[in-house]
Amino acid sequence: MKKVPITLAGVEKLRQELQNLKAVERPNVVAAIAEARSHGDLSENAEYDAAKEKQAFIEGRIKEIEGKLSNAQIIDPKTINADGRCVFGATVELEDENGNSVIYQIVGEDEADIKNGKISVTSPVARALIGKYSGDTAQVQAPGGMREYEIVEIKYI
Repeated sequence: MKKVPITLAGVEKLRQELQNLKAVERPNVVAAIAEARSHGDLSENAEYDAAKEKQAFIEGRIKEIEGKLSNAQIIDPKTINADGRCVFGATVELEDENGNSVIYQIVGEDEADIKNGKISVTSPVARALIGKYSGDTAQVQAPGGMREYEIVEIKYI
């Protein structure tokens, strides 16, 4: 399987979620199943069915996270030497044609969170920015039409 880029912060977040699922959620659902079993007939026991469903979800999520971590190419933005180019992990300040300023960090797909200024490396904006320098203009095909952004500053933080 191919390696998937992810920032150091993204890996840490996935590891914390995995730890929580294994140490907290999994034991809780096992206890809920045991409690539901003690109520008798399992064929008509909604609590048991719900607990088993939650257990399946938790186990699936654990396997998913473990898979992502095993295929992760961990990139620390602070150690990037891109000579001022916009690359994965970079934090980019942009200005649109109306003079509005916005700051985005280019991250892996699992880390993307537009509310916190993190955009996926596969997003149209990130794809338009990759390889550009400060002062360059990036054209992005958006649902509302073509948009232009001027790259004000690129940081690796």
